[in-house]
Amino acid sequence: MSRLPKNLQLALSACIVIAMSFVYGAHPSVILPYIFGFEVQDLELKNIFRAIMGIYIAFGGYWIYGIIKKNHWKSATIVNVLFMGGLAGGRLVSTILDGWSPQYGAGMIAEAVMMWWGLWNLRFYDEIF
Repeated sequence: MSRLPKNLQLALSACIVIAMSFVYGAHPSVILPYIFGFEVQDLELKNIFRAIMGIYIAFGGYWIYGIIKKNHWKSATIVNVLFMGGLAGGRLVSTILDGWSPQYGAGMIAEAVMMWWGLWNLRFYDEIF
């Protein structure tokens, strides 16, 4: 993996998370029933999905900032590892308690890969371990 560019993990994470932010929050009452099969009618539920959109954009933006500003690379990568690990961990708990979801199972695997890739980058490029 040492042949991969140092910032590739952050760049891919940012692109995917920012894109997913718009899936969740751009127009939840139209997009989410089509993709996930449930209605989003309540104002509070729309608010939750738009808040998720904001969080995802903020984190993705920080990862891009970490690519641009080299002195923030380590912090951005640590935040990315925590973010991806938190998502993968939550999906793992849901898989154990609720069963396998083909739609989110792939996401769980991708998030776990991004978490481990970030940890590897921290070890390889920053020698924190």
